[in-house]
Amino acid sequence: MPLTFLSADHQLSASAEISEEPLPYADRGRWRRPYRPGPWRVGGAALLLLLAAYLLISALVITLAGTLSGAAACLVGAALLLTVALRTLRIGIWVSAHGLRQVTLVRTVTLAWSQVAAVRTVQQPVRWLGLPRTVQGQALLVERRSGDPLRVLVTDRSADFLSKPEAFERAADVLEGWAADHRRGQGA
Repeated sequence: MPLTFLSADHQLSASAEISEEPLPYADRGRWRRPYRPGPWRVGGAALLLLLAAYLLISALVITLAGTLSGAAACLVGAALLLTVALRTLRIGIWVSAHGLRQVTLVRTVTLAWSQVAAVRTVQQPVRWLGLPRTVQGQALLVERRSGDPLRVLVTDRSADFLSKPEAFERAADVLEGWAADHRRGQGA
């Protein structure tokens, strides 16, 4: 089974040389993340999936032992871990011809391109791997035409780009180019 969410960076680098478009995909209406999930994000999701597998095996053993309430608790716990693991893999900025979508663990914010004032990279204190500790780094800010800017989700110290500064620069350039392309197309 192909894991398309893992191949976005490879497709982007291979096709960026051919086309001048920010995201040179045939189906521009489909939501895509223009960068690959990083090793920290994938590793964390893998650990959650491993815990879910242990809970599912525990549920089977508990069911064979005859305690259905304990098995049900294990099944609910496994389902919760599976949901969190899959949602963790989807965290990030997604783009399409329709707009920009910011996916967090519990919330998704979608903005049409007409609502996006600017997408830019700034130097500021950022959270290291999403933990409370902050370090100096780069963050990708998405400013709305009205209202507060979106919560900073893409930084060079996040789970997707830690120890990969060139990948962060490439993803930031693609997202900024995508936003500029759509603002230019709308005459803004």
